[in-house]
Amino acid sequence: MRTRDADIVEGAVRYLVETYSPAGTRVGWLMIASIFIEAWDLYAIAFVLVYISQVFHPSALMLGLVGAATQGGAVVGALLGGFLSDRIGRRTVFLGTMILFIVVGAAQAFAPNIAVLVVLRLILGLPLGSDIANGYTYIMEAMPSGQREVMGNRWQFMFAVGEVVSIAVVTVLVLLDVPADLLWRIALGLGAVPALAIFLWRRNLPETAVWLVQRGRFREAKRVSRRMYGDPLDLLPDTDITVPRPPLRDLLTHLRADPVRWRATLFGWIACFAQSGEFSTFAFYLPVLFVMLGVSGNLATALVLLVLYGLASVSGFIGPLLVPRIGQRMLSILGFSIVLVSLLVAAGAIFTGHPALLPFAAAAMLWGHYWDAENVMTIPAMVAQPAYRGTASGVAYVFVKLPSFLSIFLFPAFFGWIGKGNATLFTAIFPAVGLLAAIFVLPELYGYRET
Repeated sequence: MRTRDADIVEGAVRYLVETYSPAGTRVGWLMIASIFIEAWDLYAIAFVLVYISQVFHPSALMLGLVGAATQGGAVVGALLGGFLSDRIGRRTVFLGTMILFIVVGAAQAFAPNIAVLVVLRLILGLPLGSDIANGYTYIMEAMPSGQREVMGNRWQFMFAVGEVVSIAVVTVLVLLDVPADLLWRIALGLGAVPALAIFLWRRNLPETAVWLVQRGRFREAKRVSRRMYGDPLDLLPDTDITVPRPPLRDLLTHLRADPVRWRATLFGWIACFAQSGEFSTFAFYLPVLFVMLGVSGNLATALVLLVLYGLASVSGFIGPLLVPRIGQRMLSILGFSIVLVSLLVAAGAIFTGHPALLPFAAAAMLWGHYWDAENVMTIPAMVAQPAYRGTASGVAYVFVKLPSFLSIFLFPAFFGWIGKGNATLFTAIFPAVGLLAAIFVLPELYGYRET
């Protein structure tokens, strides 16, 4: 690409990412809304595993694989979706992921046996991982510095809303005394409904103007910018140009080229792993833990968790609002600190025979978790330059889904091997690592702009 063309592309991209978009908030919420689907699936499966076990009588490992399969698929989906987002466009990827989720999500309800259910859930993970990686590119390219960080951090609020709704639906099904084989099918299959709604809401969204400029498609970029921003992008010529695609092998070089970008990305990877590990062990298995320790029965557990995740949704709503005041770094420090103390209290309650303290420790843990998890995807997506943003977001999400897959799959066996108290104490390692990374690795990034 000629120097003059490169200057035009760079100038247009910089202009777009620094200019406020009136439509940006709407686009951001449409992207964040997809988290509802993942939250529904993740916590619905946590509740209905007991019913799937009653119907199919699988081994412990097979049952763990049913719960973890979507997380494993999401590892592949995050990498593939991030790569395709940079190569073929943001819009093509998000439309494809929603269609796939609608079809496969509904198909779960008709799985004839446990093996088919595992395969379907593995495939289901592909659009889940892909959509998150792609969604963050949209948020970072549709909103200005300062506002995009707040919107990106709202994914945990939407996660909590999805969990509350899924718990409420399962609770209603239990109260209606729905047979076990029908209950789990309804709970999982209903995830296709919000996916269909999101697809209908998103279908008219255009490609991002930033991606179009990066590809030299100036005429289409000008049309999109006029529609989204009311700005005809007069700084661009009316003819397209050919722009070479940056090689994927240069991603790491790109990330390490700037010290702030590299430290931010490194923190994102560590924090993604840490927050996922703490949730996918202790929080994911709270229903099982409450029942095993005699804190409550199945129905009471559902009601207790409904309250806990209701509080968590408040935390998820408040956290992003604090970012302009305290910054991303302090939000992470506070979140990981609260989780660490809460898990130590929970382990102490189990060791000393005071299980009644567990719901209170869990409430504090979830509150802190929804703060420490809020910016782990926002930060890597924000600091990556547009040409690599989808891929960088996908790589970061791998660090969320890989520990989630391993924890959900293996933690029940680990739980039984070392005991409930020791397992809870072991889980405290994750927030401890996240806290150290927030203190010593993460630079303050609120208001960050590309260099």
